[in-house]
Amino acid sequence: MKRFLVFAAVVALSLVASHVLLAQSNPFVGTWKLNLTKTKIISGAPAKEATVTIQMVGDQDQVTGTAADGSPVKYEVPDKGGAGKFLTGQFDAVSSKRINDNTFEIGYMKGGKEMVHFRSVVSKDGKTMTNTTKGTDAQGKPFSRVAVWEKQ
Repeated sequence: MKRFLVFAAVVALSLVASHVLLAQSNPFVGTWKLNLTKTKIISGAPAKEATVTIQMVGDQDQVTGTAADGSPVKYEVPDKGGAGKFLTGQFDAVSSKRINDNTFEIGYMKGGKEMVHFRSVVSKDGKTMTNTTKGTDAQGKPFSRVAVWEKQ
């Protein structure tokens, strides 16, 4: 019984350590705050203060935070690309494509149609994330913006 407990403890610690290492290798993981002075709204609603937290949950990036309109945001995106799901929000599906370690693209869908597309890039130093977004808002109006986020 004692050997089994030691073995179980080693396995548990190995799993925790591997999860921590995977999260550290993902430059998107962390808490990000929108930098309003560097964000450029080309069309659409003005930018407001926003914060998101990205964490690894299994093989997915789980994003939680507060949207510009104050509503909560929560969704999952597969770390290696593919289909994800919205847990709350105005979209019913999300798909992603990993371009390289610091870049990926995400499409947000509603009823099978892509409503929002964005490209997210984390700087080489890991301190800045830039999201270029184009899409259609809930009222059907087109918008585009370049949002600059700083790691907290």
